[in-house]
Amino acid sequence: MNSDQSFLGTGWCFPPAFNNNTGTVQMVAEAEDIEQSLKILLATRPGERVMQPRFGCNLEVLLFEPITTSLLAYVKDMIQTAILYYEPRIELDFVRINAVDDTNGLILISMEYTVLATNSRYNLVYPFYINEGAVQ
Repeated sequence: MNSDQSFLGTGWCFPPAFNNNTGTVQMVAEAEDIEQSLKILLATRPGERVMQPRFGCNLEVLLFEPITTSLLAYVKDMIQTAILYYEPRIELDFVRINAVDDTNGLILISMEYTVLATNSRYNLVYPFYINEGAVQ
């Protein structure tokens, strides 16, 4: 399918890249565009986007929190709320938060979602590091 006529959306690839031969921006479309949009949503802090100050998930405020059951429930709720408001192309089927490595602060965020326009199911695993700046 021509990415210019994608009914699921077309956007710049992330991170932005350029075609050296033509000088044009590389684009993504269809399910790949949705997946990159979800990663951007999870990595963005509210207030970072000038024209959309509420866009984002604000996971960064949890960087130095101990991994507890209540923290995992809070992260799950933050993700569900952000996707509900800012990714209307999908329906979130479930979110699973797994504390994989407590000592290094690694949380895996597993999401399963359905693309509404095609009724296709996809999944995404997003690694989030609680102790991002820790010395190991």
